[in-house]
Amino acid sequence: MLRTVSIPVNLPQEKFFFLMSQCADIFNAHIDWALEQKTYNKSKAHRDLYSQLRLTYPDVPSALIQATRDNALEAIKQTKFKRTPRKNPTSGLRYDKRTMTLRGEQLTLSCIGKRVKLILNIPDYFREVYDNWDFRGATVTYTKQTKQFWVRLVFEHPDPPKLETGDVQGIDRGLYHLCSTHDGKFFSSNKIRATQRRYLYNRKQLQQKGTRSAKRRLKAMSGREKRFMGDVNHCVSKELANQPEYRIFALEDLSGIRNQRRGKKLNKWLSSWSFSQLEFFLEYKSVAQGKETAFVDARYTSQRCSRCGNTNKANRQKSRFHCRCCGFKAHSDINSGTNIRDNYFLSSAARSEEQAVVNQPIVTA
Repeated sequence: MLRTVSIPVNLPQEKFFFLMSQCADIFNAHIDWALEQKTYNKSKAHRDLYSQLRLTYPDVPSALIQATRDNALEAIKQTKFKRTPRKNPTSGLRYDKRTMTLRGEQLTLSCIGKRVKLILNIPDYFREVYDNWDFRGATVTYTKQTKQFWVRLVFEHPDPPKLETGDVQGIDRGLYHLCSTHDGKFFSSNKIRATQRRYLYNRKQLQQKGTRSAKRRLKAMSGREKRFMGDVNHCVSKELANQPEYRIFALEDLSGIRNQRRGKKLNKWLSSWSFSQLEFFLEYKSVAQGKETAFVDARYTSQRCSRCGNTNKANRQKSRFHCRCCGFKAHSDINSGTNIRDNYFLSSAARSEEQAVVNQPIVTA
């Protein structure tokens, strides 16, 4: 597993701004080449572009050109040619062990001319990771709002052994409740939705005003809603992952949920719903404790009765679930969470049977 240690640093602005701008041009040149050639092969990119880029950008160290090339082609590979990744003149620089060294608390970074040497001030809450984990690389970034350079050091550590005992928890994610568990634990979205409405209203008012002071206020507000939502998801995922009685967390597979048209209001809610961030936080927090997350089919989990299995759209009326077949009554989110957990058991049983069939010896007469 990976962890990032973020430390503010003082770097020579002129040298690093120039380097960031040059590397951004190199990154974009590789993106254009990859889109034109329809490939993200690093060897071909090196053969076609390296010599030309060395002549065009003689001040940029050779290893940084290669690191930027790798970064650009990996971005194209990740997007699968569906988008065009771009870097602006102050985008971050990715460093590897060719372009930086870390000895104790002394960090050296490749730059224009000689390497820049730094003495890092490591906070106490990063000490365990910094002292005991394996260093892998870093990214140098610049925050425009605070005019501050940051070094994001990446450390790696083997995953802890998976727990052998523990139950499975079904987790249903929604708009009115951020998530609900099959055993009756709710995390309400009332505060989240109120905050989102307040930020939306304030942005509309300031955008309509259009004055310089309104634009300064909009700039100051930028990112606050995102940071608020990230903090909420961190707190919820931490509470879920720290439950000692559970070792597997089953969630719905919600990929593609925003592809359908569901009306202006619901589409707006879905666009601001950070379900993916919550599952990402829960995944890495679970791995750190030897636990795991699993994703199951989300179809009909809110309409199917968790007791008798009857599936009927009329079974659910907002937060109330009442089975039209057996009369079972429950909160609709608890019923959904139970169905998600049952889907995990069914999918696990199906995989076990398939594996058993594959491993059967071939007997010939």
